[in-house]
Amino acid sequence: MTGKQRIPPRSGTAFELGKGQRLTVIDPEGAQVSDLLAYGLDDVREVISNGRTFDYEQTIKLTAGNTLWSNRSNGMLKIVEDTAGTHDFLLTPCSTATFKHFYPDKPVHRGCFGNLAEALSPWGIGEDDIPCAFNVFMNVPVDGSSGRLSVETPPSEAGDRVVFEALMDCVIGLTACSAYASNGGSFKPIDYRID
Repeated sequence: MTGKQRIPPRSGTAFELGKGQRLTVIDPEGAQVSDLLAYGLDDVREVISNGRTFDYEQTIKLTAGNTLWSNRSNGMLKIVEDTAGTHDFLLTPCSTATFKHFYPDKPVHRGCFGNLAEALSPWGIGEDDIPCAFNVFMNVPVDGSSGRLSVETPPSEAGDRVVFEALMDCVIGLTACSAYASNGGSFKPIDYRID
């Protein structure tokens, strides 16, 4: 795979990323979230873990210099560049249940969960194997006193990017998010490049 690839609005893809390769995720139009998952290529039961990452990185505000860790305590992806600075690793991928819960007056969509499940199925990864995603560009403020979460419009601007370096051979799932609140009420593409 060479050159820049585009994920159409409200869809997803999956691909292999070799150790040492770099994945650049780009918000081409601004204010668009991309859910990212990573699995070990040698054993897809090894998967990205928000809990291990928060523990080892000692922060929920992950940016350049931080590593995303697996459920087996291995580094999977290192963030080597980040022009946006705002991301989320607390919330799970949106799904049909999400739409029924939060958007009862809007059409139901399978969301990032359904898009990721379909894209990852060639590697034997099923719905029950999908954890919390690293939600690139997502804006989820946490109130310091109550702990209450809110989902706000991403502050990312057109052309903002995050560059990840693979620390092991991975299978990557990547979306252009489908949820209304996550993307400020509109749906746009996500671009990516592998170097």
